[in-house]
Amino acid sequence: MLWVLPLLLSAVAIGLTWQALLDPSFGIGSAPGLGRLARPLLGSPELALYVVIFVIAWQFVPFHALLYQAGIRQIPATLYEAAALDGAGRKDRFLRITLPQLRYTIVTSSTLMLVGSLTYFDLIFVLSGGTGGPGTATRVLPLAMYITGFQSHDMGAASIIATVLVVTGLVLSLITTRLSGFTRMDSRQEGL
Repeated sequence: MLWVLPLLLSAVAIGLTWQALLDPSFGIGSAPGLGRLARPLLGSPELALYVVIFVIAWQFVPFHALLYQAGIRQIPATLYEAAALDGAGRKDRFLRITLPQLRYTIVTSSTLMLVGSLTYFDLIFVLSGGTGGPGTATRVLPLAMYITGFQSHDMGAASIIATVLVVTGLVLSLITTRLSGFTRMDSRQEGL
């Protein structure tokens, strides 16, 4: 159950922990054999965004894993048994049974990831020290909205950024839903 722990921690606690772990002076880079990590990963404009993406993925992979686990458990075992009797191999059973049955789970997970990526603020704020830095390497739209509105005191421009975020999230959700056929609600379970 330790792998679900990132879901229970707050983003600020995760940000402060990873900031300490990635510190080039006393973080994990100072451990024997990990000297390659003893550089300012969050201070490098080329690496900072990738480090932030890694930390966010570390936090949310357990949630999406639970979604897929729940989706797989709802697939009737009789479908796999019938396919095995018909001579279908593991690859065929995965492509012809598992993936189609997980269609709604994939759409839900994808929509949550897309919309979540547009609204992610707190962990990036903590990891970058509130600046989106180094430079603007980790400045995403929600952080830019905060900096514009509350540090530069330009609420009009911050409102425009907020509107762009809402419209973009809505459009991406609609496109994902439309392309997946999720609007046609029919049962994917056996016999229904």
